[in-house]
Amino acid sequence: MDSVAARFEILRRRHLAPDGTACGPWPAFAQDPAALAAMYRAMVRTRAFDQKAVALQRTGRLGTFASSLGQEAVGVGIGAAMRAEDVLVPSFREQGTQLLRGVTMRELLLYWGGDERGSDFAGPRQDFPVCVPVGSQAPHAAGIALAMRLRGEARAVVCVMGDGATSKGDVAEAIDFAGVWSLPLVFVVDNNQWAISVPRRAQTAAETLAQKAVAGGIAALQVDGNDVIAVRDAMEEALARARSGGGATLIEAVTYRLADHTTADDARRYRDDAEVSVHWHEEPVARLRTWLTAAGAWSKAEEDALLAACREEVQQAETDYLATPPQAVASVFDFTYAALPAELARQKAEAVP
Repeated sequence: MDSVAARFEILRRRHLAPDGTACGPWPAFAQDPAALAAMYRAMVRTRAFDQKAVALQRTGRLGTFASSLGQEAVGVGIGAAMRAEDVLVPSFREQGTQLLRGVTMRELLLYWGGDERGSDFAGPRQDFPVCVPVGSQAPHAAGIALAMRLRGEARAVVCVMGDGATSKGDVAEAIDFAGVWSLPLVFVVDNNQWAISVPRRAQTAAETLAQKAVAGGIAALQVDGNDVIAVRDAMEEALARARSGGGATLIEAVTYRLADHTTADDARRYRDDAEVSVHWHEEPVARLRTWLTAAGAWSKAEEDALLAACREEVQQAETDYLATPPQAVASVFDFTYAALPAELARQKAEAVP
């Protein structure tokens, strides 16, 4: 005879519809139009930075770059919810969060230009650098969170990844550890529907990505990733749970990647323009601007001033980045080992007179 051993459900949260109208009661922070305008500014600033970075790459002055076009609400919602003492463990598309946390545009350009000094953040000193190997940052995040728990610190770790990362063993193991040890950790899956050229439907048969947390025994929630209010609301709830000893959470933010995977990709080879066009009607920047404008909390003059300020900031970042002298050749050897192995010491002696 069969009986039910357990039942689970995955809730989905949305506060702002694609047409810019409100859905149900809003969280306390969203009652203040100024707070929403601040998040709108952050999303526009992120998009302006992306446009500059892509332009620099296309003209041969930057390395491969991963744009967050269409996904700005995820990065900004995360950053708006985090505290300074929390730790961000990003993948490679989290510039929206990083900029909010004090990483400078120049530092990000240096990193994507191949200069590791860009990872030596002047602002969030304990945040981890960009992680390109998919999913490999998740165990690191679990280790940081365990250290916080052992020290009795009221802090939290935020680990961000793409949808493809949820199929990696590193991520499954990190979720398992987070559940067993009740870690102060929030996993955010930025589900943009594409693991490079592999669509979500071909990458996993799971009905949701959030449900992958269930097996690890941690809380799970799916949010509209194009709704910055929903992302921030879910993050604040999960971070409060983590800091108070309530354990880890996995948040799946459902969005869409409007750009190529990176500047080394041509998405037209595996998806058509008609599909992408549909998702432009859901994108987060216009969605929030529509609500702000309708509420009388945003004007054309404010929009023009914001765009001008963003242009000036990204232009200054470009100037500063291009004016930065290149690293010394010795830097290739200096930042991996505490004590340089003999073979690398020999190579360094040959390379550095």
